[in-house]
Amino acid sequence: MAEDGTPSGRILAELRRRIASGELAPGERVPSTRAITREWGVAMATATKVLSRLREEGLVRAVPGVGTVVAGGPVAAGPSAALAAPGGSTGPSGTAVARRAARGGDRVAERGGDRELSRERIVTTAVRVADEEGIAALSMRRIATDLGVATMSLYRHVPGKDELLRLMTDRVFGEEPLPDPLPAGWREALETVARLQWRIYRRHPWLAGTMSFTRPVLAPDAAVHTERTLAALAGLGLGVEEMAQASVTLAAFVCGLAVHFEREAQAVQDSGMSADEWMDRQDGEERDQLMADPERFPMFDALNRGPEIDMSLDALFAFGVARMLDGIGAVIARRSGGG
Repeated sequence: MAEDGTPSGRILAELRRRIASGELAPGERVPSTRAITREWGVAMATATKVLSRLREEGLVRAVPGVGTVVAGGPVAAGPSAALAAPGGSTGPSGTAVARRAARGGDRVAERGGDRELSRERIVTTAVRVADEEGIAALSMRRIATDLGVATMSLYRHVPGKDELLRLMTDRVFGEEPLPDPLPAGWREALETVARLQWRIYRRHPWLAGTMSFTRPVLAPDAAVHTERTLAALAGLGLGVEEMAQASVTLAAFVCGLAVHFEREAQAVQDSGMSADEWMDRQDGEERDQLMADPERFPMFDALNRGPEIDMSLDALFAFGVARMLDGIGAVIARRSGGG
């Protein structure tokens, strides 16, 4: 790719310059795809294309547990190495890899890094890539590149991407276990479960888009959420089918709203504007027709003239969960003869 005036060409030329001048020294981490999108205001796909080209040219290399660094010389030690350890553990697949990288380079790959490979390291790397770059950037080839191993070696530990997504789902749901016990009241218990799921989706924006409620993955740490919700509803007069439907419907609402975490993150990267900034710029004729036409849209016009309304995802989540719990409570009351 030559310096062709395109965004990717300009970024590539600038990173080449930094490497050639020594501004980015051998062994030093180059900007990640997230950093590139922030600095240059480009889409994630553009940033990924730039780093891939730098790897093809031999200017950078992937170091297990560290990231992408300038080729040649020892790897600069830093907090990124420690952060790459699975769950912050000190096991051989986490801190030991970081220490090897900090001591001076990609020796794991040079020795045949697939001998050091494990399912734990593969899942850890996959979650990091999805967290930092979105699910579209995730592939077996990408994981192999980051780990410094041959792509086919991954399949000895993970049969394919579907299984990888199942393992990733189980991993992130297991990061923050449910309180044991849950609050005593059914409503408080269900709200606790829903709020924990919301936090997990927010921490991992890619997750909601991979979930299915018609073909659920067999992930024990995710399934325990359903188990505990069913237990909270037991003994309240609901039938088994009603208990199951209430549990899954509540989880599906949380997940369905959480899908917008990744969509919003991508929109911010593509536009360089937050949701509020984007709304402030919608001042054209279409907006006037929708928000200031009392004859055709009297309710929109009234909303536009009234006080500011909080339509953030967190506000919609809080309102929606409360109303769903109200509905479940009404069914419970009818079954118990209370109304």
